[in-house]
Amino acid sequence: MEIYMVGGAVRDALLGLPVQDHDWVVVGATPETLVAQGYLPVGKDFPVFLHPDTREEYALARTERKTARGYRGFVVHAEPDVTLEQDLARRDLTINSIAAPARSETASAVFDPDFSALIDPFGGQQDIRDKVLRHVTDAFREDPVRILRLARFAARFPDFSVAPETMALMQDMVEGGEVDALVPERVWQELARGLMETKPSRMLEVLRESGALQKLLPEVARLWGVPQRADYHPEVDTGVHLTMVMDMSARLQAGLAVRFSCLCHDLGKGTTPADILPRHINHEERSAFLLKDVCERLRVPVECREMADVVAREHGNIHRSEDFSAAAVVRLLERCDAFRKPQRFADVLLACECDARGRLGLEDSPYPQRTRLLEALAAAQAVQTQPLALNAQAAGQDGRKIGEVIHQARVKAVQDARPGVAGAS
Repeated sequence: MEIYMVGGAVRDALLGLPVQDHDWVVVGATPETLVAQGYLPVGKDFPVFLHPDTREEYALARTERKTARGYRGFVVHAEPDVTLEQDLARRDLTINSIAAPARSETASAVFDPDFSALIDPFGGQQDIRDKVLRHVTDAFREDPVRILRLARFAARFPDFSVAPETMALMQDMVEGGEVDALVPERVWQELARGLMETKPSRMLEVLRESGALQKLLPEVARLWGVPQRADYHPEVDTGVHLTMVMDMSARLQAGLAVRFSCLCHDLGKGTTPADILPRHINHEERSAFLLKDVCERLRVPVECREMADVVAREHGNIHRSEDFSAAAVVRLLERCDAFRKPQRFADVLLACECDARGRLGLEDSPYPQRTRLLEALAAAQAVQTQPLALNAQAAGQDGRKIGEVIHQARVKAVQDARPGVAGAS
């Protein structure tokens, strides 16, 4: 029985990055062998075991054979006769197909990889030096999830290029309909991980060049070629603006819900066919309409979809809020549900800041709307609503009137906190 560290752990170690998770492969063993040594079986689709001490995962070397379209149509062969090179050959990218033999005195002890004796049959080390993302073998085409994974790696390692032959292979896969067989949960999983990488715009660029973006997120793909407003640098189209917004969200270390909101905030500007959505409604309403379909199709988590809806509908108003009266500000806070969900509102403002600063020449500009609206919210929150409600009830007023009394008190609080701002309008 031989044990090797493989995959991302070896790659990150060679890149000088922190190794978060150790991936191990076992050659020449059976499930019974590992169980006898104290390993705990946990794999469902193929034999994976937890180390008795470290609880790290150890997988038996395996091969995979394609049997149907999509990423689930595989037959796995995991027997003692499977070699290390066969196991490495089934992996996606050369940089993930390098192995380091493990050293240990006993089979069940903690293993220590030997980086002086790397096994690299597909040239992964050279591709790391050349900063290239390249598929290992033509078996790459058997799993369409690998297109998403490669795009995610491009976002993680933005200085890596995609090998021309790999891009051509992905384009062929898309044209062959492989991407159409992906299930929503897996698409969202990879998309969400890519959004959280160092340069999420690279993921969009790779998916777009491969044709996968047009299949998976046509609403986003339609943004390219649509000019920005004249006062927003017309030489930069809306798709390019989106990539700048996404990278600003990474620069400001935004969370996933904010980054997803940034991704979808301008969907309504795309060249959507008129039979899908009329052109006469404003782009914010169009964005919210299209967002709903995206979220249902990809089964986006509730937190992300709710925040994205607020950003899509209100980002234009938030940008213009410096000119709002106190009454208009309070109405904006109410529409954003800021009184019940103040932290979400703060994140909505962060998404809007990403949008505002995701433009040529404005990357380092301040976004005073964020500070002013948070201050307005704090002033309005300071209003003691319970005494107002009790007094209104004592005067025989109904719920609608009580709400109006509270609204007016909040308007006055915002006006008092912002001298010179008009009260009602």
